[in-house]
Amino acid sequence: MPAPTIYYIRHGETEWNADGRLQGAQDIPLNDLGRKQAANAGRILADLFARDGRSEQSLAFVASPLGRARLTMELVRGALKLPPDDYAVDDRLREIGYGDWEGSTLRQMQSSDPEVFAKRQAEKWTVPPPGGESYASVQIRMSDWYRQLTADTVAVAHGGTARALMVALGIETPASAADLTIEQGAVYVFGDDGLQKYS
Repeated sequence: MPAPTIYYIRHGETEWNADGRLQGAQDIPLNDLGRKQAANAGRILADLFARDGRSEQSLAFVASPLGRARLTMELVRGALKLPPDDYAVDDRLREIGYGDWEGSTLRQMQSSDPEVFAKRQAEKWTVPPPGGESYASVQIRMSDWYRQLTADTVAVAHGGTARALMVALGIETPASAADLTIEQGAVYVFGDDGLQKYS
C-alpha cells in the first residue's frame, strides 16, 4: 500500500506570531490576517483537489487541539464547502512546548537565560528550552502520528510539528529543519514526489 499523502497546513497568523513571541502550548487566537491566510489555504486546497480529481469526502481531516489550528481547520473546511467542525483532533499534532520561554521574544530569551539560549542555538534539535520539549521529542510523536495514518489526510498544525515531520520522513535533516520557515496560508503536500509547497 502506498504511503498516505498529507496536505499539511500551518495555522494562520496570531498577534504573537506578528510580535515574534514563542507560542508553544499557549492558546493564542488568529488575528485578521491569520483568518485570511486560513481561508486562502482552503482555496489552494480546493484547487489542488480539482487539479488532481480528488473528492474532499475521500480524505481524513485532523487538527492540533490548539485553538489557532482548530479555527484554521474550520476556515479551510468552510472554503471547501464542508461542515466546519467535522474533523478529528490529535494531541500529537500540538506545537512544540517552549516551557518557560513561551510568550518571550528571542531577545528576551537570550537576556533571561544566555547560557541555555546559546546551547540551544548551537544544538536546537536536541536541547529543550527550560521546562519545554526538544525537537527530537516532537519528531518521535510526529513519527508515531504518521505511522498510524491509513488514508490521505489534511492536517492543520504548527511550524514546529511541520519541521519534525520533515525530519521524520527524511525530507530535511535536523540541522536544515531547525530554522526552516514554515509559511502560513500555504499548503505543504507530503507525497510520493517528496514535499511540494503551494502558496
